Amino acid sequence: MLLIIIILIMVSIIRFSDLDRWRSVGRWVLVYGRRKVGKSFFIRNNVKWDKYYFIGRSGSIFIDDETIGYDAFRRELIKGLENDETIVVDEFQRLPKEFLDVLHGMGVKGKLIAVTSTLWLSKEIFEASSPILGLFSDFKMGIIDEMDILQNMQKYIKDSRKLLEYSIFLREPWLIPLWEASEEFSESLPYTIRLTVPSLIGEIFTEEERSYSRVYDAILKAVADGKMLSTEITSQLYSLKLIPAESPSFVHPYLKILEHIGLLEKVKIYGKNKYYYYHSSPVTDYYYYLDAKYGISERDVQPSQARKVLELKIPHYVERFLSKLLSKIFGLWAEKIVERDFEVDIALTDFRQLKIVVEVKWGDISGIELSKIEDKLSRFNCRRILFLPNADMLPRTPEKLEVWDVKRILNLKSLFDG
Repeated sequence: MLLIIIILIMVSIIRFSDLDRWRSVGRWVLVYGRRKVGKSFFIRNNVKWDKYYFIGRSGSIFIDDETIGYDAFRRELIKGLENDETIVVDEFQRLPKEFLDVLHGMGVKGKLIAVTSTLWLSKEIFEASSPILGLFSDFKMGIIDEMDILQNMQKYIKDSRKLLEYSIFLREPWLIPLWEASEEFSESLPYTIRLTVPSLIGEIFTEEERSYSRVYDAILKAVADGKMLSTEITSQLYSLKLIPAESPSFVHPYLKILEHIGLLEKVKIYGKNKYYYYHSSPVTDYYYYLDAKYGISERDVQPSQARKVLELKIPHYVERFLSKLLSKIFGLWAEKIVERDFEVDIALTDFRQLKIVVEVKWGDISGIELSKIEDKLSRFNCRRILFLPNADMLPRTPEKLEVWDVKRILNLKSLFDG
């Protein structure tokens, strides 16, 4: 009889950077960000709390295995805060809006942690007219930090190229079980995101925001499709008749909100007053690009199409991942150099001073290509780095460049010793 033993890998992710940030929060904290980034898990497992309330979609209020009414909840919460307890309210935005006035009336007592995934609450609390402006400090949670995911996943993925490529996607906590079930999870990724991404994006917007959701959706799709300047995004929205005039002033408020909630991020173009906008998550970028090209929100995606898009996008995702990672390693701002006849993938700056230029080459590299990279980066009088999956793939040792690869990152013991 053949005995088959299946070993299930149970991956536990420690969010070191978020734990470090949490040490400086105030007594009342608004924890906000897009759905499925691990906000509730982080609070439940890393914060000492006395009571944890969860507000259901219908307004039902759960504590442990009990359901209580709003009046009882309000009395309990006020009493707990007056007794200097730590109270967590998850899906805070589902409470009646008059509850903000209740909090304003009592002032900061005890420790209150409000968790929300929706747009209006994070906007309302920090607007000038908010009744509780100044009472809450904010704690924005995005997908897992680049250093943290590498530090956690290097125990499970030994191939350095796969480690970085998988880590790009596994920054989304909800994808980790999919990877645990099958390491080659990229095959099932298109079908998973087709079902998941619309819901996790859609729930950011409350009913009050529904009239604007087509604009947000169009922006996210335009950015994934390579329209990264605000002027390009504006032209796209105007062509769809979603804004009244072809002026970036109609688009900037939406871009600011999408940045604030953690869906988009912007990167300055070095030496210019311009910015490129990117999806904060490669997973949402992948979904919106597939939707822009193949309409996957309305029909099935073909496996060959999905693979082709992933192969096209991976080098871009690697570049964005490394841009943020190297920025943190060196303690510099990450920008991008864009000139008429050439671009540099990553520019690391200290105020206006260019400190490091980085070219990322994620595929095979020939001697001719290496010479072109050397010539391009030699224009800059600063530190010059070529980043590869593995330094052994170089046809020769370059004379004018430092060579970095994934192993070199992992060998930075000061960063990755847990």
